[in-house]
Amino acid sequence: MTSNDVLRRIRYIFDFNDAKMIAIFAKADHTVTRSEVSNWLKQEDAPNYQKCNDLTLALFLNGLINDKRGKKEGEAPKAEKRLSNNMIFMKLKIALNLKAEDVLAIMELSELKISKHELSAFFRKRDHKHYRECKDQILRNFLMGLQLKYHDES
Repeated sequence: MTSNDVLRRIRYIFDFNDAKMIAIFAKADHTVTRSEVSNWLKQEDAPNYQKCNDLTLALFLNGLINDKRGKKEGEAPKAEKRLSNNMIFMKLKIALNLKAEDVLAIMELSELKISKHELSAFFRKRDHKHYRECKDQILRNFLMGLQLKYHDES
């Protein structure tokens, strides 16, 4: 999945307007303009489409964590220059304060059943022997489950 896809889906799931998107970036101490946000959210074939890089998405996800859970004391975490699906998954899990059971229930909403062991493998360090790479399909199903859980409530 591209960073633009993830950004678009998160905006839709939580029904964020441009001002809220800008405010979330600000929670990660990063300033963006309305036109930048608008260009990141456009489809690839649209005029003025701008590719959202991993650093920008990481800043947004860090801002989302700060928005949903409150800012931690001390130094703010550094935004990653390179994001994997595993990191995106982890940041969303943290932002929404989800436990393993919550994530599994969300995955079931999108009709994907995985075990608790499979799920924990996505959140391990890359060099751990049980680490497993999160493929696009897993992340897509998680985002679809979030949409079914959160967008339909609003």
